[in-house]
Amino acid sequence: MEATTHAFVVLLFIVFFLGVGVWIFAGLVLVSFCSLYFIADMPVMKIGYIVKGIFWQSSSSWELACIPLFLWMGEFILKTDISERLFNGLRPLLAWIPGGLIHTNVMGCTLFAAISGSSAATVATVGKITVGKLAEDGYDDRLSIGSIAGAGTLGLLIPPSIIMIVYGLLAEVSIARLFAAGLVPGLMVALLYSLYIAISCIARPELGPKQKIKISASEYRRSFINLFPVLLMITIVLGGIYSGVATPSEAAALGLAAAFVIAAVQRQLTWQIFRDSLMASLRTSCMVISIVVAASFMSTAMAYLYVPQELAKAIAGLGLGTLGLLLVLFVFYAVLGCFLEGISIVVMSLPIVLPMVVAAGLDVIWFGVFVVITVELAQVTPPVGINLFVLQGFTGRSIGTIAVAAIPFFLLLCVAAVLISIWPQIVLWLPNLLYGA
Repeated sequence: MEATTHAFVVLLFIVFFLGVGVWIFAGLVLVSFCSLYFIADMPVMKIGYIVKGIFWQSSSSWELACIPLFLWMGEFILKTDISERLFNGLRPLLAWIPGGLIHTNVMGCTLFAAISGSSAATVATVGKITVGKLAEDGYDDRLSIGSIAGAGTLGLLIPPSIIMIVYGLLAEVSIARLFAAGLVPGLMVALLYSLYIAISCIARPELGPKQKIKISASEYRRSFINLFPVLLMITIVLGGIYSGVATPSEAAALGLAAAFVIAAVQRQLTWQIFRDSLMASLRTSCMVISIVVAASFMSTAMAYLYVPQELAKAIAGLGLGTLGLLLVLFVFYAVLGCFLEGISIVVMSLPIVLPMVVAAGLDVIWFGVFVVITVELAQVTPPVGINLFVLQGFTGRSIGTIAVAAIPFFLLLCVAAVLISIWPQIVLWLPNLLYGA
């Protein structure tokens, strides 16, 4: 059978196993096994040897260590009052901007994303604090909920990002360079969100109450004190990575240690918080790492079937050009995002998509950020938008209501994807500056 037929059969395997409700990890393993056994006609014993080597090699990577550490740091902060102090610190600084305190959603998610690495954790942490308070202050419910749904996606783009770590491991590129590449686009998306909020509130003043606030010097000092713990952890984590002093795993350990020290100073380091945050991060880490390991097996299976190489040739033969390929991939990821969550999308698609990207001459670091932005769309699109479910859990609104509120921010993510496609240096400038071209 030709490689295109192989790819179609593999796709049928994926649809079948995921459609019957098999866990993502098990589904990927079964798809890979069935592909090698039924399509490549490979003996079970040989498949076993491949599985043994792949599972050991991919699960023993040192770079994987930063995943549980970053997740633990985010869970630990979620269970202390560091996150609430973040809101209290931002409140007086942002009240004067058109749109007022709605900007705390965007800025709060931006800062929390820089220490959590998770979109769902960012939405849960910031949203639980801000949504109720913004409603009490008279801000428009739809704009408030939509902004938190959109800004929560920054947990995937602004480093340290768990999905970027997964992409880096599968694409075999520097995670530090990926982190640097995601920073400027992440700030750009945050700026687009804030501009939209400000313009909306100028055009329709009823969306938010007029703020007449005079901030005293003592309130500014108190604001900085409230923001200090988060700013300190961001400095330790990102400063350590970008300066070259620490690897991502070492920076994650330092950031986690800083979170423990801050909580101890504030007398919040209890055994209950320590245990609950550890167990929550452990569950998520096992899920993520098992999917990464299974994806490595799937990547190897696709290589044995020559699927990526042949599909790359087929797409190259279409004469789409670089922008045409990107448009196809953008639609492809947007459709997948309606049915799968981010990490699953990356690990399933990358073994097939990456060879096409390399053949087209696209920068693999740049493409990593492009993929993350398109995967961010999956966080706010029904029926499987994780951010929508998280928001539904503590707001009580329907998925449809939240999805409609998130539409403007969905479109702004599309604008961001267009901007980095037209001007790739938005992505590549900082990593080239820090690590060389």
